[in-house]
Amino acid sequence: MQTRLSEVAWHVRPGAPAEIQAALTRSGYSPLLAQLLYNRGISTPDQAQSFLSHESVSHDPWALPGMEAAVDRIKGALERKERIAVFGDFDVDGITATALLTRALKPLGSQVRPYIPHRVEEGHGLSLHAVQLLAGESVDLLITVDCGVTSHEEVRAASRAGIDTIITDHHLAPDGGPDACAVVDPRLSGSNYPFPYLTGAGLAWELAQAVYSSLGRTAEFEGQPLMSLAALGTIADVGPLVDENRSIVRDGLKELGERPTPGLRALMRSARQDGHPPDTETVGWYLAPRLNAAGRMAHADTSYQLLVTDSPAEAASLVGVLETQNRQRQELTAAAHEKAKGLVELEPLIMVGDASFLPGIIGLVASRLVDELGRPAVVLSVGDEVSRGSCRSVAEFDIGSALHEVAASMDGFIAHGGHPQAAGFTIATDSVPELRQRLVEIARQAMGDEVSSPRLDIDMELPLGSLPRDVYRLAGELAPCGEANPQPVFLSRGVQVTSMRSFGADGVHLSLNLRDGGVTWSAVAFRQGGKVPNGTGLVDVVYTVGIDRWNGQETLRLGVLDIRASG
Repeated sequence: MQTRLSEVAWHVRPGAPAEIQAALTRSGYSPLLAQLLYNRGISTPDQAQSFLSHESVSHDPWALPGMEAAVDRIKGALERKERIAVFGDFDVDGITATALLTRALKPLGSQVRPYIPHRVEEGHGLSLHAVQLLAGESVDLLITVDCGVTSHEEVRAASRAGIDTIITDHHLAPDGGPDACAVVDPRLSGSNYPFPYLTGAGLAWELAQAVYSSLGRTAEFEGQPLMSLAALGTIADVGPLVDENRSIVRDGLKELGERPTPGLRALMRSARQDGHPPDTETVGWYLAPRLNAAGRMAHADTSYQLLVTDSPAEAASLVGVLETQNRQRQELTAAAHEKAKGLVELEPLIMVGDASFLPGIIGLVASRLVDELGRPAVVLSVGDEVSRGSCRSVAEFDIGSALHEVAASMDGFIAHGGHPQAAGFTIATDSVPELRQRLVEIARQAMGDEVSSPRLDIDMELPLGSLPRDVYRLAGELAPCGEANPQPVFLSRGVQVTSMRSFGADGVHLSLNLRDGGVTWSAVAFRQGGKVPNGTGLVDVVYTVGIDRWNGQETLRLGVLDIRASG
């Protein structure tokens, strides 16, 4: 049956305790900034000073488990002129990690080739097919990035074929990983690395840094435009932007703005994001979707080539391909999303599937269902014999662990893996009904039958008329914003809508003017068409504050996250 979409539950964070608010304001921080800092776990002036001064955090790469063995094996390969393959996944984290490591190794004289699998024909992760192909090319050393920590059989096959393997991965490895030359993973059991949340691209950057350091070529490493690739992967993979990740993203965005590669320069120009300093929104909303489009619609090699090319002409040609693929991706996702909503049965876990759903867009559809329904969602591309599924979840439910539990005790699974909030699998189609039953029951035990509303966390409530015009500058002091350090979100009640127009396909977006007292703000509400109630101009609105850039002009604008009638 089809179900209506759940109304979002607004959750305003509690105010900072008086003593913390007083300590921060005495140190010169405004009450607004003090509350924003408190909401991000910062409660003392010293913590605030460290956070806002953007002190660089860079841990010793040699503290990563397996790093010494990995570097020794790579140095041996360089000395013996061995053939090296870098194997990465087809999402932005995997593509940027592959590009970063191949770009780093080539100046050292290595014979290095990338290998990014085809999403449909090969699926996620290292495969026996890839191992056989690389063995046929006489590859001596295989380095995985963003994958491989569960690839026991594939690593054994590589060893039998005379290929040594180094695993670099940031996923959990309950069994310690495969029997490789080295397993470099900050989340290995017994790891002493102080920050376990590096992404695949961040880990590739650490490995490249260690290789250059061991060769006494650190200055040469720092002169290469590699940090921007690490930042792209970290943002796109939703790595928490605290500690070392925050430094990687901050420094990488600076590099992206000041000396982008020809490929990234062309991509920003095509996305109309050149001419101003890039931020996490630039990457998350404009660059990452275009880079991901290649792997969703065809082969991720197009995006890889864009990241490694030094030719502006080739970059322009590749960006043209990505733009076409991204438009196709948008159209197919919208159509699949509409169809999926009609297939939904409201249970503790949502599972829908159809033969028309392309494997490249099912994860996007699952994300939209989670946002709308506040429940874990699994979307399948159903085949005659084999089906592929993509899972997205809510904070209260670890979909990766649930999938692992089911896969260990039922037949039909061909491959699976992922994170607590995002996972994927390939399964025999006739096993899908049992999978659905098992996952729904696990979700019911974890969360019950009551379907909760999606939740929107709000930093603070304040009248729109008292929102300071320098709020964008204050919010910018918290940047880069993302996972674990979100962009500030505000709630204002009793706001008057003085004008409104819809735009986009079928009027799905809104452009608004909002007034409170004598103050008027322009606002845009993406995918909020039809939500402004008729018969009243007074609304309650949840929003962020950003910059609208158009025709060389910059103006402050509210980004509406949700809106409803006052009262």
